[in-house]
Amino acid sequence: MAARPRRTKITRPMDEAELLAGIRRGDDEAFAAAFREFYAALVSSADRIVRDPAAAEDVAQEVMLELWRRRASLTGDVRLRAYLHQSVRNRALNHLRHARVVRQGEPHAPAPSASEPADAGQVAGDFGAAVAGALAELPDEVRDTFQHSRVDGLTYAEIAGMMGISVKTVEARMGRALRLLRERLAEWLPAGGGW
Repeated sequence: MAARPRRTKITRPMDEAELLAGIRRGDDEAFAAAFREFYAALVSSADRIVRDPAAAEDVAQEVMLELWRRRASLTGDVRLRAYLHQSVRNRALNHLRHARVVRQGEPHAPAPSASEPADAGQVAGDFGAAVAGALAELPDEVRDTFQHSRVDGLTYAEIAGMMGISVKTVEARMGRALRLLRERLAEWLPAGGGW
């Protein structure tokens, strides 16, 4: 009598809702499946904006990493594909804004005089420490809101949905964060300069 062939378990691809539910539970396989499903398209979307393949990959990787970090705070009604593509768009635009600010600031940097050392690394380190200190002094909810907006590139509506607060509350927290940071970093900012 011939042996019957074993049935192999055929797994069907997960839909977006299943992927999101798995990611929210901390399921590594769901995250890996989402990464495989969306990563190439996210890199392509970012590259259309930043026009730099390496930067586009960085943007896509940051978005996927942030998805994993924030998995517990995602609501069940999030459309994963739209959320990821919007996050990539926001981060890519932030990348361009940052690059533009750096380019605009370079010609205006004062040339070091012969009496002062030209240690840009020290100045950057001091500024970084000042920013980190100023951020650490913000109230937790204000700091989180600020970082979601300015670091993660989320819109106020996305932040409101993720944090379970109103858009008006996000606006108020951002206003408070910017005011406190301007006060704390006044010596580093140009006169009349914004954050």
